[in-house]
Amino acid sequence: MLLRALLITLLGFAAAVAQDTYWPQWRGPRATGYAPKAHDLPVKWSETENILWKAKMPSWSAATPVVWGDTVYVTTAEAGFVNPTYDTKKLSRKGEASSDKIFLLALDRKTGKEKWRATVDTGNQLFRKQNSSSPSPITDGKHVWVMTGNVRLFCFTAAAGKPVWKRDLVEDYGQVGLNHGYASTPLLDGDRLYVQVIHGYRSENPSYTAALDKTTGKTVWKELRPAPGIVESKDNYGTPQMAVVNGKKELIVFGGDIATGQDPATGKELWRMGGFNPSAFQMNRTIAGLLTVGDQIVVGANRGNPYMGFKAGGRGDVTGKAELWSNKLGPDVPTSATDGTLLYVVKDNGTVNCLDLKTGKPVYESQRIALGTYSSSPLLADGKIYAINEEGTTTVYKAGPEFQILGESKLDGYTLASPIAVDDQLFIRTGEALYAIGRKR
Repeated sequence: MLLRALLITLLGFAAAVAQDTYWPQWRGPRATGYAPKAHDLPVKWSETENILWKAKMPSWSAATPVVWGDTVYVTTAEAGFVNPTYDTKKLSRKGEASSDKIFLLALDRKTGKEKWRATVDTGNQLFRKQNSSSPSPITDGKHVWVMTGNVRLFCFTAAAGKPVWKRDLVEDYGQVGLNHGYASTPLLDGDRLYVQVIHGYRSENPSYTAALDKTTGKTVWKELRPAPGIVESKDNYGTPQMAVVNGKKELIVFGGDIATGQDPATGKELWRMGGFNPSAFQMNRTIAGLLTVGDQIVVGANRGNPYMGFKAGGRGDVTGKAELWSNKLGPDVPTSATDGTLLYVVKDNGTVNCLDLKTGKPVYESQRIALGTYSSSPLLADGKIYAINEEGTTTVYKAGPEFQILGESKLDGYTLASPIAVDDQLFIRTGEALYAIGRKR
């Protein structure tokens, strides 16, 4: 019995170490845009400098790659799909003929060579800046899960890409209607995948959250989520997260002008908080994802105004009772990053703020990085912040209380996906290719 208990403990420790080392899902191992084990990352590169490999993608996607072990997983549209390639002269997007498949690719992390390819879904659609391949893949090293913009969820084996199960949530629970298409990535926590459908601009069906068994895809629970938002304020494009309150987890969901906490075991709503749309703005759609660090939550309304830090926990309506701080310094599209002490905000216009996570007070604000529009979310790794604009220019600046630009680099291709880091490798996905970037030894 003692040996068995020791083995279970060691296996749990090994799994925790692996989870922190790799990048298993959207926003990384701690769901905060932070790669705690990354090291020796470069601050400058080009198409010919510090490129370990470059893998051409069939087409473009806003989905962030994920990494486990020696494999990189990435979703993509099919070749020929409309490509919003950035034209620096005309400041517009070039269109191509359309094609409708969505693929999941598994690439060798050392070489970039394709290990396998699976057709995930059909019926790809273009929604302004994104398409139906926008949700990021998720992996635990044994399986890979992919949600598509058609609100279909698929499970594949990680080693060979063999289908395990699939769910069509539109078929099961009704039509989904967001103004710019569904783009939320599920949250993997323990043995469950947590899905949010927070919508209503283009559908009268109610919003809901659901927990699915990751092994079988069967619904564990599904709960309606009524909210006061009207018109486009009903739409949220983020991902649910977990907070921990006195050792117990709470599922945190944002959208519809409120944040809510749910019991992850049953889906029962525990509390809700408003105050995110004081002017009752009808188009208060929310894009940037929420952050959780312990029992603290950070999330912003439309265009980051207000941007708020508050405590999870409590019961019923906690508006006016749970707030820690509020300001107007948040982003609209990029999700911020944090190491648990400082909060790094990249705004869509290419200005950056650094805030104290607990108090919300600016450490510095409105510092300028490379000009351009920023839709990807920043990466915090190796004592640096990596921020990429839509033209493929990355600004690397120093993490910490002092703002200092360390480098600026340009890759070819319109870029919406967020950068990630694992060990001494940086992965950047442009419209045309996936790059592995590192110091050549």
